[in-house]
Amino acid sequence: MNILESYDSYSGRLVTGEETVEGRVGAYLSIISARKNLNAFLSVFNEESLERARGIDRKIKNGSAGSLAGMVIAVKDVLCMKGKITTCGSKILEKYESIYDATVIKKLYDADAVFIGKTNMDEFAMGSSGENSAYGATKHPIDETRVPGGSSSGSCVAVATGMATASLGTDTGGSIRQPAGLCGIVGLKPTYGRVSRYGLVAFASSFDQIGPFARTVRDAARVLQVIAGRDVNDSTSAHVDVPDYVSGMKRSVKGMRIGLPKEYFSDALNSEIRAVLQKKIDTLKSAGAEIVEISLPNSEHTISAYYILATAEASSNLARYDGARYGYRSPQSKDLQSMYVRSRSEGFGEEVKRRIMLGTYVLSSGYYDAYYRKAQQVRRLIQNDFTEAFKHVDCLVTPISPTSAFKLGEKMDDPLQMYLNDIYTVSANLAGIPGMSIPAGTDKDGLPIGIQLLGKQFDEATILNVGDFLETVN
Repeated sequence: MNILESYDSYSGRLVTGEETVEGRVGAYLSIISARKNLNAFLSVFNEESLERARGIDRKIKNGSAGSLAGMVIAVKDVLCMKGKITTCGSKILEKYESIYDATVIKKLYDADAVFIGKTNMDEFAMGSSGENSAYGATKHPIDETRVPGGSSSGSCVAVATGMATASLGTDTGGSIRQPAGLCGIVGLKPTYGRVSRYGLVAFASSFDQIGPFARTVRDAARVLQVIAGRDVNDSTSAHVDVPDYVSGMKRSVKGMRIGLPKEYFSDALNSEIRAVLQKKIDTLKSAGAEIVEISLPNSEHTISAYYILATAEASSNLARYDGARYGYRSPQSKDLQSMYVRSRSEGFGEEVKRRIMLGTYVLSSGYYDAYYRKAQQVRRLIQNDFTEAFKHVDCLVTPISPTSAFKLGEKMDDPLQMYLNDIYTVSANLAGIPGMSIPAGTDKDGLPIGIQLLGKQFDEATILNVGDFLETVN
């Protein structure tokens, strides 16, 4: 058994009986146990996943199995699963047991996927390195002295190391795409509204989106096929038809117009990353795609606008964690005021407290217009840039991260440098468009470098097709 196989590679053997779902789950559990040092999982469903695997093996034999029968999935611990602890990587929710399933969990369960465990993450999805979890940092699968990226660190590492076939992450400013790029796998952020957020613990509600990690673009497409679509429980989920993503992959880019934003390919771009990306761009050109330089003139404002708006929404969303209704309550509380102050001070980590304070500041009287309102106006300008660009091209190609995976602890004392890791990814969240990271190559140290594909709203099909093509010519 090749533990790093894609679902497409082994699903046929499940049908013929050459392999069993139970056997594959057992193999994954062995890897999880052997590589505990990576700290990818916060909880593992050992017996439960094996029992479910045996049930799915029976369904495969009698021909009643669902579309993802035997796909083994890890779940970022920001998504609710009924009867399971959902910590969001935070002490403040260390004992919180979910009372219902997120919509994406229910859909995957109905498709006969197997859930193997809940994965580690930056606390409340606030981080770009995987170091902000209350339960310890997640480590890079190739070099354990380096970060895997964040905030969906555990979900990414689980797929990269063969602890699961695929996984679910969330992307608020690059939290699927950036770790996927740093670890050398596929990570897809769908269009805002394409996937229901019901059962996702909110960080920034107008930015958050759930998406898959996988070893191949086709596996990512299969997961998206199941989780996408309108949900009555989420008013922000869109009334837009979901196409057949896999059958739409033609493995051809001939005649396509592919844009290169000149602002993303400035002299500031790391030379190794530039060289790796240029090879992929040359491949697209050789295959008949037209490469077009375009401009996204408001790109310089993306980080500042994002970190004003996202922290403002975080400040509002995290106000509910007060020690009164659920979650951590400080045992040192003497009265209502001290309960609020102590519970939040002791329950939240440093990065979460930093963002709450930033968000509260920009929403405060006298500063709302100067910061929050102005950032909303800039967000509209950034959205307009993409709308104009997509009048001329079918999709965009950009870098994912300014560097390959950096050392653990290297940027923890410099929040601004940490935030700048998101410089190539946050624009897609501001604009609400789909984005995907696929492996592009490696640097001189053998660390992965990813390439980002950005598409029009609700046009995941195009970037999936381009990504699938690039995989076949690696």
